[in-house]
Amino acid sequence: MSELPVVVIGAGPQGLAAAAHLTERGVDAVVVERGGSAGAAVSEWGHVRLFSGWPELTDAAARRLLEPTGWTAPASGYPTGAEWVSEYLSPLADALGDRVLYGTTVTGVARQGRDKVVASGRKAQPFVVHTVDQDGRDGRILASSVIDATGTWSLPNPAGADGYPAVGETAASERISYRIPDDVFELAGSHVVVVGAGHSATHAVLRLSELARREPGTKVTWLLRRGSATNVFGGGTGDELPERAALGSRARKVIEAGVVEVVTGFRVAEFQQDGDTLTILAENGQEISGVTRVFALTGFRPDTSILREVRIELDGSLDAVAGIASEIDPNIHSCGSVGATGARQLAQPEKDLFIVGAKSYGRAPTFLALTGYEQVRSVAAHLAGDHEAADRNELVLPDTGVCGGAGGFDAEGSSCCATPSVLQIGSRPVTVG
Repeated sequence: MSELPVVVIGAGPQGLAAAAHLTERGVDAVVVERGGSAGAAVSEWGHVRLFSGWPELTDAAARRLLEPTGWTAPASGYPTGAEWVSEYLSPLADALGDRVLYGTTVTGVARQGRDKVVASGRKAQPFVVHTVDQDGRDGRILASSVIDATGTWSLPNPAGADGYPAVGETAASERISYRIPDDVFELAGSHVVVVGAGHSATHAVLRLSELARREPGTKVTWLLRRGSATNVFGGGTGDELPERAALGSRARKVIEAGVVEVVTGFRVAEFQQDGDTLTILAENGQEISGVTRVFALTGFRPDTSILREVRIELDGSLDAVAGIASEIDPNIHSCGSVGATGARQLAQPEKDLFIVGAKSYGRAPTFLALTGYEQVRSVAAHLAGDHEAADRNELVLPDTGVCGGAGGFDAEGSSCCATPSVLQIGSRPVTVG
């Protein structure tokens, strides 16, 4: 098997970085990407500006591969997703050349001649990566190892509070989007609802608040499942990523100004259609009516269907790689408080199979690009036989300032970083940190 390549699934930031590290170590790598270009998933949210600056968005081995081509690493600034692709991911994929296969969808990963049940001789068999190309033709790639860097973008969580689509959610799909909006002008004068408490939801609220300021009659309602808005505003001055802090600060201001209405403790149970509008019902009987459009931005979950014939171990709560789950639990940790998660922690029962990047975090929303780059650096070192480098921790993360991660689900104020205060938002007092 030593003559077979390492197959990397996904030509996103972590997949391409993995290939760069493997290439630098003299290990043959093949990157399989279902899209027609590098960073295809990133391109789908290309209009969104990242809160990580350029120094946190490029990988060390990737920079070393790119610099001989005349490429210069952007020194400062906060790119949009589209700029991340055009100024870094696309040049990196070009530098990797024919190691990247586009328009190729992975449909499954297995051991040659062995399904999941068969144990005899399993480790001695190469991996078989099953694929389908753009013309529908089946293919197989033999691999010594597999790195799954496919992310979670393709499987957004529903609006329903219990993890399943709410009653009527599927039927109302034409009025519900699971992506951050770009051009919102068509929503002028309507009632728009955002569901979710993370950075994606905050981005959407801010974009819609600009529309509400310009266009009279536009109403923006922000539904939060938790009983408090405490952690929506981030770590403030305690956040070592200034743009992430600014995101929360801007959200606080539009709420204080009454541009956006916040409803806490709202766990979506049902969508009812009434002509061209929706009524949203909560588990506790609250309801929001006259809604034209809903943006359900409640996070993502991993799709592990391509791994059903190999042996993997995921955490029962987070769907994250079991070996890192305790380090990334959002009930305990923020983005900056996790420890290193390298090859040793990412190892699966199926030898030489690794899940990296956002997919390794499962449903945990605390993933940062820097974490993924450290993961693939360690995994590449392990596959190259450099176990000292694989075990080394080179991860330095910027702290979020939100000490307790997600905080108490029903708490009225649970941040350990600041004394809660009360803001008057319209006629409703809301506790914030």
